Amino acid sequence: MKKLFISLLILMFASGLILNAQKITVQNGNAGAVKGQKMLATFDYSDMGVGKFDKEDDYIAKKIEDYNKGEAGKGDKWAVSWKGDRATRYEPKFEELFTKYGEKVGISASRTATDAKFEVNLHTIFTEPGFNIGVMRKPAYINVIATFKDLSSGQEVAVLKVENCPGMDAMGYDFDTGVRIEESYAKLGKALAAFITKQK
Repeated sequence: MKKLFISLLILMFASGLILNAQKITVQNGNAGAVKGQKMLATFDYSDMGVGKFDKEDDYIAKKIEDYNKGEAGKGDKWAVSWKGDRATRYEPKFEELFTKYGEKVGISASRTATDAKFEVNLHTIFTEPGFNIGVMRKPAYINVIATFKDLSSGQEVAVLKVENCPGMDAMGYDFDTGVRIEESYAKLGKALAAFITKQK
């Protein structure tokens, strides 16, 4: 039993190291061009894979079925939260951290920006929800395509791909999927702002 527990700890630690290997690659353009700009933040979750499912709809259907088997209506409530958390948790957290860590170079992002000259579109192409069952946990992570566009001309200024953006509560209280994924978007905001800050 002790050997099993130690093995699980090693596995958890190793998976944490893998997820922390967050990677940002430039697909096109120069992200430094948006320095000093307020940006309109838009979010896209279309064609997103989730966990072992290529299509989000298949993941949602499976979760609804599983939860409703255990307790009538629980799956339907979960589905509302799964989609609702985007506007109430993930997107505000991205905006908060992107703006906070981008302050040094004058960048900010908001879904309600009315005077923005640029748009940053965050297309989440994959979400790993992770899990936390007390004795064992797996962090969430997201893969995102960030596209920066000039709103007046419609021209793309830069396209960045962010992979393995991890999310977990440092204190271990992330039993709720939404908490873990919210942290992924917080990390995304911080990482993108830091990356842009370093560009010329």
